[in-house]
Parts: sequence; C-alpha cells; structure tokens
Amino acid sequence: MRTNFHTHTERCCHAFGNEESYVSSAIKNGVGVLGFSDHAPFPDRDYGYRMKYEELPEYLRTIDESAERHRGEIQLYKGLETEYLCGYDDYYRQLFDVYGLDYLALGEHMYNSPDGDIKNIFFAQSSSDYVEYALAVCKALETGFFTFVAHPDVMFTNNIAFDDNCQRAMELIIDCAIKHDTILEFNANGYRKGICAYDTGDRNPYPYNKFWELAAKTELRVIVGSDSHDPGQVFDEYMILAIKKAREYKLRLTDNIFRQR
Repeated sequence: MRTNFHTHTERCCHAFGNEESYVSSAIKNGVGVLGFSDHAPFPDRDYGYRMKYEELPEYLRTIDESAERHRGEIQLYKGLETEYLCGYDDYYRQLFDVYGLDYLALGEHMYNSPDGDIKNIFFAQSSSDYVEYALAVCKALETGFFTFVAHPDVMFTNNIAFDDNCQRAMELIIDCAIKHDTILEFNANGYRKGICAYDTGDRNPYPYNKFWELAAKTELRVIVGSDSHDPGQVFDEYMILAIKKAREYKLRLTDNIFRQR
C-alpha cells in the first residue's frame, strides 16, 4: 500500500498548499495512508520556518475534518515533525495527551550542544559536530516520544570530508534506533534537491550511501518518506525513485510507522 507520513503544509512558511490539497493529491495518486507532519511550533519561542503556536489547534482540527470528509477513501494521521530540545518534555507530552497527536517525527535540524548552545546541523563546522548531533538524536530517542527519525543522514548535506567522526555518528544513530525500536526514514527530498557539488565528488546531499549501506547490515525498520512541501510531491517520481533505491540497499522496509500492538 502507498503511504506517506512526512507531509508539510503552507503553515510552515516554506511549503505550499493547505491540508485538503495534500489529501486530494494523495487520493489521486493512490495513497492509502497519509500522515501530516508539519513543523511543530514551540509555545514560548519562534524558531522560524514553522507554524505559529496559535495555529496548532486549527491545523489538527482541519486534519480531523478532512479525515471525516474523505472517510473510506484514505486514512489520515495527525503528526508533527520537531526537534528534541531540552526543557520541552512537558510540551511533547501535552501534544499527545491534550492535543491528541498520533505521532511525532524527530526532525533534528537544531540540537542542544554540550556547551548549552542550540546549534543548526546545516551549519556544521567540522565532523565533530556530527558526533554532537548524533548524541542529541540518541538523547531524543531515549524519551520514547518519537515514532521515526526524519532524514537521519541529513548531516551529510555539509561539505565535510568523511572521517572517523562521521563513521561514529552513523553508528550512534543506527545503534540507538535499534535499541529503542525507532524507525529511520529514507527521505525522498534529497533526490528532489538534485546532484550537488562536493569536494569528494558530485552527489545528492542525502540519502547518503555510507549511512544506508551500514543500516542495511542491521534489522532496523526503515520507511520511505516524501517530505513533501507541495501537494504534487506527496507521491511523485522522486518518492518512487526513493523506494526503488531503498530496495536496492536491501533495507527492511515498512509502510507502517506504528508499533504492532
């Protein structure tokens, strides 16, 4: 069955289309399950490129209304993609207990560094930042809040030569995902970004070969996610390409992010 649990909307200020337009596109493209995972707001601070905190109830209500409107055509789930930042555990719990969220996807763009600063992985200065990042991902998975890790190899967007720190960072993320039975996402958006020039050669920023070659040696579960920022991307040619590539790696693919009960 065609599924996608990584879907953004215009509310995050860097995507296009409302919730209903994504649902319509999903139905048109034969998607049976669609999970919305727009970038989560934080209650006390605007970190940018995400919905406003006061929009959260409307976002969830709109998904519920679409689910009722298209009952029998598609299954919808209410999710959010968010970073794990220290001091917000009560908020993450509230998202489930009060707002009725179905899942959280860990999209660790920002992370708490050991010195207390909030760093952005897209501006890594050296491969040692990758290890810090991986340790932050591990800390997030220990909480049990997160159903899957979005683009766990996103650090390789940076033009930093592969070394022992890179290897350790990959091993940390993969081992922690296995330990905490958390799915890793094979992200189609890296293919949409096209081939980029790196010092070590031209490649897509992600999915990163070495990461998924290592993951393929394990039994961890992997889901392919569109990371759609436009209704036309819910299940497009890049999603199909990503599924093809993930199968070539011989990853243990699943179409369901939820643990079997």
